[in-house]
Amino acid sequence: MFAVVRTGGKQYRVAAGDKIAVEKLAGDAGDTITLGDVLLAGEGDKMEDAGKVTVSAEIIAQAKSEKVTVFKKRRRHNYRRKNGHRQQMTLLRIVAVGDSKAEKKAAPKKEAAPKADEAAEKAAPASKPAAKKAAPKKDAAPAKSGTHETETAKKAPAKKAAPKKAAAKTEDKK
Repeated sequence: MFAVVRTGGKQYRVAAGDKIAVEKLAGDAGDTITLGDVLLAGEGDKMEDAGKVTVSAEIIAQAKSEKVTVFKKRRRHNYRRKNGHRQQMTLLRIVAVGDSKAEKKAAPKKEAAPKADEAAEKAAPASKPAAKKAAPKKDAAPAKSGTHETETAKKAPAKKAAPKKAAAKTEDKK
């Protein structure tokens, strides 16, 4: 099955297993995202309702595309400007192209098992007494709000003024 999706102002024809490079999307490598703007879907010559189809993809990496050199020049005016630019992009691997109803039915089954484990974990710690927190060190000064302790501890000492040189003798020439 294939689908045409729109992301980053561009359209891509994708199928399960394809790898594509798109404009930067939020997320880290390994995250799974859903490309929601499906324009067209089908299999072979048969077209399906694009509203019922979802495309799920896995982020392979966040990278930069190739460098584009921008060079401006105005002849006979001694004007030259050279700039480079590398656009941020996301590499995606298309995991599945399919019916959104089928994926929604499969998702609760995966989530049902962890909920049972979480309930068991919540019940177990409740029976144990709560551990006491260690008292903070009294000799350490409290950190100011809005600053990190590492910033206050690693401040460089103030620089000393450079020693003054002896005044050079100046002779008045007349």
